[in-house]
Amino acid sequence: EVFRHLHALSLRFHLERQTGGMTRDIERGTRAVHSLISYSLYSIIPPLIEVTLVLTLLAVKFDIWFAGITIIALVFYITFTVTVTEWRSKFRKEMNELDSAAHSRAIDSLLNYETVKYFNNEEFEAQRYDENLIRYRRAAVKSQTTLSLLNTGQQLIIAAGLVAMLWRATQGVVDGRMTLGDLVMVNAFMIQLYIPLGFLGVLYREIKQSLTDLAKMFNLMEKEREVADQPGAQPLAFSPVQLPLARSLAEGRGESVAEFARLFDSTVRFENVSFAYDPARPILKNVSFEIPSGKTVAGVGSSGAGKSTLARLLFRFYDVQQGRITVAGQDIKQVTQASVRQAIGIVPQDTVLFNDTVEYNIAYGQPGAGRAAVEEAARSARIHDFISSTPAGYGTMVGERGLKLSGGEKQRVAIARTLLKNPPIMIFDEATSALDSANERAIQSELRSIAENKTTLVIAHRLSTVVDAHEILVMEAGQIIERGTHAALLALGQRYAAMWALQQSSE
Repeated sequence: EVFRHLHALSLRFHLERQTGGMTRDIERGTRAVHSLISYSLYSIIPPLIEVTLVLTLLAVKFDIWFAGITIIALVFYITFTVTVTEWRSKFRKEMNELDSAAHSRAIDSLLNYETVKYFNNEEFEAQRYDENLIRYRRAAVKSQTTLSLLNTGQQLIIAAGLVAMLWRATQGVVDGRMTLGDLVMVNAFMIQLYIPLGFLGVLYREIKQSLTDLAKMFNLMEKEREVADQPGAQPLAFSPVQLPLARSLAEGRGESVAEFARLFDSTVRFENVSFAYDPARPILKNVSFEIPSGKTVAGVGSSGAGKSTLARLLFRFYDVQQGRITVAGQDIKQVTQASVRQAIGIVPQDTVLFNDTVEYNIAYGQPGAGRAAVEEAARSARIHDFISSTPAGYGTMVGERGLKLSGGEKQRVAIARTLLKNPPIMIFDEATSALDSANERAIQSELRSIAENKTTLVIAHRLSTVVDAHEILVMEAGQIIERGTHAALLALGQRYAAMWALQQSSE
């Protein structure tokens, strides 16, 4: 349930979280749940019954003072245990936080091991980790010291009660009210009483510690979804394209109208969309454009212009503050998130793969797909021959984040899994910007074939990759300042033309 909830949280949460610390919190919380269930079901009831029976026997068979002394000792024991355990909980919380911090530091350092090696900072990272461990050990010592104080106090209270009971029993024997057998029996009862009492003290401490460990996990569960489906939201529905649109598409591609009339309408519209990650820094300002079914629209501009935000909003990782986004005429806020994301495929700039086989990573586009479908997608992405040339074939492990593959190979795996998904809407987010020229041209050819008859949004920095787009949006400071085809924008002779000239001269 926790895992599902974390995946349902917004992108903002995942961008801000610390993976190592969060996994540590979940691990402790899971153990705590197991401990609580075990203690509550199997450990609490028998000792309570035992204490009750001993108190009853002492009150009925012997002097009421025996029961009175026992009750007073119980009150002192419970009060001391609860008070000290509550006080100790802050040390446990501090220890948990420092443990999570140390784990976060270790995970972050290991995930970025290349950067560590580039700067020869292995010793620096080890020292930072040691500093976290030292702080954790100090907190652990405090926790253990206070635990010793708790145990000592509990034993003193038990010993005081036992001494008082034996003194009372001895007085009874001296006065002739009790026999030596009664004295032995009282002593046996006291031992029988204080063994479960000591166990209950340990039990309370462990339960309190488990609740402390659970607190962080409960905090995660209490995180609200920033983006949630509306009550009664229906899946996104597609209808066949209308004849005028089919005719327009056919004219643009030089194909028959009947070919496009079989397509479904997947038109995307941004209508007066404004958005900001931080209210003090608007990212998009009153942006409006349309991507007709089967056509390609490209967004270009400098870094920070808001291009990649278009993709995040279309996937509904965030909700727009003003305006609306529609797919096939339906506001994406009014339909389920799952259906919107199922309708969109993406080839990102930085493809991150799972630490699993090539087959698993390609099949991720359509979980449960058979080997034949995976191989067909790989052939279409022109990576089948490379995979077949490796000793393990489709069983080749790609390494953490796919680091065993080159940039071009990772991009082709990303293309293959997107082909396998076969969505009506495609997004290429700077899909070739990290590649060399040879790989860029090869991958660009694959992307063009993927975009055939798909509604496509291309986000690019290199203008040479978008010259075939039906419309190019030039963005600056969150606004569309120019729009048109490549030829029309060059003829306009303004921002796009200047960017084109600059890039051509640098190449």
